[in-house]
Amino acid sequence: MAIEKKTIRLLILEDSQNEAERLVSLFRNAGRATRVHRITSSDNLAEALQQSWDLLITAPSSENLDPNEAITAIRRQAKDIPVIQLIDGNDSDAVTEALSLGAQDALPQGEDERLILVANRELANLEERRARRSAEVALREAEKRCQLLLDSSVDAITYVHDGMHIYANRAYLQLFDYEDADELEGMPMIDLIASENQAAFKDFLKNYSADGTAELACTGVKADGQRFQARMGFSPATYDSEPCIQVVIRAENDNAELEEKLREISSQDLVTGLFNRTHFLELMDGAAQRAVTAGEVASLAYIRVDRYATLLAEVGLAGIDMLLTDIAHLLRAHFPGNAQLARFGDDVFAVLQPGIAPEQSTEQLTSLLAKVEGHLFDVSGRTVQTTLSIGVAGLSEKTAKAQEVVDRAHRCADELGDGNAIKLYNPADELAAAASRGSLVAMVQQALENNSFRLLFQPIISLRGDSEEHYEVLLRLLSPQGDEVPPTDFLNAARDAGLAEKIDRWVILNSIKLLADHRSKGHATRLFVHMSASSLQDQTLLPWLSVALKAARLPSDALVFQISEPDAIAYLKQAKALTQGLAELHCKVALSQFGCALNPFNTLKYLSVDFVKVDGSFSQDLTSAENQEALKTLLASLHAQAKLTIVPFVESASVLATLWQAGVNYIQGHYLQGPSQSMNYDFSSGDE
Repeated sequence: MAIEKKTIRLLILEDSQNEAERLVSLFRNAGRATRVHRITSSDNLAEALQQSWDLLITAPSSENLDPNEAITAIRRQAKDIPVIQLIDGNDSDAVTEALSLGAQDALPQGEDERLILVANRELANLEERRARRSAEVALREAEKRCQLLLDSSVDAITYVHDGMHIYANRAYLQLFDYEDADELEGMPMIDLIASENQAAFKDFLKNYSADGTAELACTGVKADGQRFQARMGFSPATYDSEPCIQVVIRAENDNAELEEKLREISSQDLVTGLFNRTHFLELMDGAAQRAVTAGEVASLAYIRVDRYATLLAEVGLAGIDMLLTDIAHLLRAHFPGNAQLARFGDDVFAVLQPGIAPEQSTEQLTSLLAKVEGHLFDVSGRTVQTTLSIGVAGLSEKTAKAQEVVDRAHRCADELGDGNAIKLYNPADELAAAASRGSLVAMVQQALENNSFRLLFQPIISLRGDSEEHYEVLLRLLSPQGDEVPPTDFLNAARDAGLAEKIDRWVILNSIKLLADHRSKGHATRLFVHMSASSLQDQTLLPWLSVALKAARLPSDALVFQISEPDAIAYLKQAKALTQGLAELHCKVALSQFGCALNPFNTLKYLSVDFVKVDGSFSQDLTSAENQEALKTLLASLHAQAKLTIVPFVESASVLATLWQAGVNYIQGHYLQGPSQSMNYDFSSGDE
């Protein structure tokens, strides 16, 4: 169970309650959960700013608080809260004034689609700023730890800039017989090299590329003139925010050749002699870093051998190793010397080509396809033919993680069902796939026709000694390839296609069947079943449900129908009628995602509700005293109304004490148990 998108903490400066609710609905309809506070005065703003917020939207004017004053208050407190100023009309002077006062953007009131786009942009920028600040803190901590490791390392390590020492650790000083690091600071490193090696050392430094690692064997000279054989390892580094070279020196011994051989073997695939997966990922990380820092593009070709399983069955393990070795020889001959080649998996090779964009590699890879297709491989006297599927992705200045590039190339190769083809990763393809709903709707229709949805069950566990068994029913859909489709994707597609009602009835009917069978084995089990907005508006649901419960001979209170707060607010009249009808059938009702509306308790006035499940955002980061207090206040108000409370997304033991003190009735989350295909949780395990 995971939160798909982070809940937005939203401030609204708007005198009209209805307009504020409309703005909240915009975000909800755009798929963004919100926690909202409407500002009613300058004191109210000052109190709100004691907490953390993600966005402020201000009306063109307010009798309670001037928008400019609100922006100034945020700037005065140095709060990183992006501000979107709504203005009357499309007055460029008003836009300029708002921007000059500190608003991130200003746009005409009523341009709802543009508002959501701007808000998403500013929220993304805010996340980037927060991530950068966290990274800076982590970097400082890492630098401190690195400095401690350098000082205590048994390896002799120095940092060199323009050939001069700028730092040397204790082991380095001992190696060259110096007492104090001050003696070396500013000294040219070449002074510690024997005179006969100095010319070679100068040439090495002159030709050393600052984006890679290299080694040099030479003779070192100690402070007393004593000489020793050393092997120096050079790699790029940063010291005191300055780019430099890190040099690690080891005195050579009889095992130097053996160490070199072991190091070489550890980075190689034993069958093909190419780099192995681990070493190749290190090379990818280096290429990603160069792409970001130096703008050096590169391309990754993910090369899969077609029909691998069939070939393995035909020629056996020994034969497949011979085939892979031949393909490796063919790859070495085909690609230029600067290409990094690896055996990435059983049936996968990978090629990293620095300085080449994916589009530039197409001709070369097409030639490789033809070469492999026409090649007759000899495996123990038997002729074998195969083809390749190649997915290609690029590394650029936008490459945050090398693994993302590998995943993209991998997906492209997997999409080549027939093989013997190349597919280049195109960011527009992902956007098109996200926008396309047709295939999802077809999958949903097929699942309804073939009864092929899956139901999972996640326990809801009492913190107060309740002996009854409670599970939430979760719906899952598998794609034709056997992959799990994200629930939000297929449920949204089903809603847009008018299939939500059918899905709800499928879930209810199958839940009733499974629950009746489970209770017949002596379990006092209740199931929490989701109900969509479409079912809220379905006047035929209650009569149908009554018949279904009687047919199954199932107690009505064994089912708890769960309605989300956003749906209940949007269809409050229908939700009121439905909850009253469910109460008459003696079914239980739960209100989920509670606490994110401007006035959440207003909704409870109209609904007949037994359980209230608070929004997942309340259980995130309960290490914060502010978040703990917000949750406790909400729960206290619910308990005062005699509602049974559920807190979801309990992901660690550390929050249990807080939840117990807050008086929570039930908890749910991965720490206790994730969704499972069976109702097998031992509810007695927590009893004293």
